[in-house]
This record gives sequence, structure tokens and C-alpha cells, in this order.
Amino acid sequence: MTKLTLIILTYNESIHIKRCIDCTLALDARVIIVDSFSTDDTCNIAKESGAEIFKNPFVNQAQQFQWAMDNCNVVSEWVLRLDADETINEELVNNINLFVANNGDGNNAAIFHRKHVFLGKWVKYGGRYPLPMLRLFRTGTAHVEQRWMDEHIVLDSGTSVLLKGGFADDNLNSVTWFIDKHNKYATREVVDIMLKKLDPSLDSKITESTSFSIKFKRFLKQSIYMKLPYFIRPFVYFNFRYICQLGFLDGATGFAYHFMQAFWYRSLVDLKCIEVEREWGKCSTDIEKIEMLERLSGYSLKEITNK
Repeated sequence: MTKLTLIILTYNESIHIKRCIDCTLALDARVIIVDSFSTDDTCNIAKESGAEIFKNPFVNQAQQFQWAMDNCNVVSEWVLRLDADETINEELVNNINLFVANNGDGNNAAIFHRKHVFLGKWVKYGGRYPLPMLRLFRTGTAHVEQRWMDEHIVLDSGTSVLLKGGFADDNLNSVTWFIDKHNKYATREVVDIMLKKLDPSLDSKITESTSFSIKFKRFLKQSIYMKLPYFIRPFVYFNFRYICQLGFLDGATGFAYHFMQAFWYRSLVDLKCIEVEREWGKCSTDIEKIEMLERLSGYSLKEITNK
């Protein structure tokens, strides 16, 4: 029995999945793919690369990862999560192997510093590097937050340590795909925002055990960013990232990335929030509002309606 299980969530990732699995071959790991019924060759490629394939309908990243933990017979001592478009280099692989072999050196989790690559360029500024992410943990000592967007793996007990080495998000899809992905992200973020308007305690319940840095970022978002007027806040956020956090040093490609993610995406979220609020004006109960949110988002929220 291997000490490590690698979990990768996929949907139409034929362009990435072999690269992702290949970069982890030096890990003594059981590789699990949880696929959302891909229509391309993702599952065949993953199976040929030695992975076990499971399938489950996709709702959001958090629920899909939790489904993997609950239904894929994860009995290893350690769990590693990677996205299909992410890679780790030889140095990080070696450090993961040492960490697992040494039983975590007294720690229950490991953090990696992720870098983001956009159109082949490493985006170094604008607050985009380093992005510390807890991705390796001892089974039973951590959980994934059940959020529609911006979910984190949270350590429930023990300590974590930073492992050195390259960890990159390098998506090879087109700009059209990037726009479509962020349109879907915006819908999920709006679901998150509007549900919290119905029940403000939701966020505090989810984040009560997260790290100080995550709590602080969410405090800034809820207490400052979300208090600003629609369409003013994306402008403020873009300028903060592009000027105060030196995003302009990323050049032309960096400008495109920071503009699309910090201004265009945030404006799209605002626009969708306005649409929901307009429709909610026609509703008289919270149940009607949730049903309206279901229709606008395309997501099933029945479990929330029934609470």
C-alpha cells in the first residue's frame, strides 16, 4: 500500500492530463482521477498513464474533491491535490517524497508556492506570486471548505510547513476558453455572494478554522471591497494590483492578464449580482429567491432550500 494518494479533478483535460501525471511519476503515489463525464480523451489518456478513473457529476470544486475523499477508498496516510493544468518540478517531487518518508517531520500538512503562467509568461507581480497553497495533508487532519468559489484545504489539527520547489498553474487552452472559464467562475461567485446575503453567517461558519492570512484576505474583501459601489470596486482593485502591487512589471501579457482577471472578471461578477438583485425584487420569500438564483445560475440549490 502506498503512503500517498494523488487526487486530480478533470473535465475535458486531454491537453493537460498526461503532463500532470507524468510530472508526478517519481512519487510513490496512487493516482485518482475524478472526472465530470469528459467528452474528450481525458479518461483514456489518464488510464494509460496509470491512473484510476472515477466519475461524478460536477457541482463545484469543493464538492467534487470531498466526493473523492468520501467515495474513492482513500486509505493512504497522505493526500495530495493537484489540478489537471498544474505541474510540479523535480525539486518539489523530491521534497514531497522526503516529507512523506519522514512522516511529515512532525507536521500534518505541506504548503507549496504556486506560480501562474498566462500565454506562456510567468505572471510574477500584481500579488500573483508567491501564492501559498496547502495541497498535501495527512488524511483525517484537514478538510476542504464547502464554498462555491475560492475554496481552500484547511488544516484542522497540527502544523504545516513550506516545501521548496516549482509548482505552476500553466493552462494551455485558448483565450476563448479562459474567458468562458471565468464566466462560469463569475456565476459561481455570484451564487456564493447572494447566498451570504440571505444568510450572513455562512461565511463565518466556513472560515472559522482557516489560517490567519486567508481570514485577513476575506476580511478585506467583505469589509472593504464588497462595501464599495458596483463597477467602482473592480476599478479600485485593478489599480491596486496593477500599480501598488507592481503588476505593470509583467509587461503586455501581464497587463492582459491583470486587466481580464482584476477588472473584467470583477465587473462581470458585479453585473451578474445586479441581475440577481433585480429579479429578487420580484420575490417575497427567501425560498423564492433561492429558486430564482437556481434559474439564473443553472445550479441546483435544493439542499439549501430544504434547510
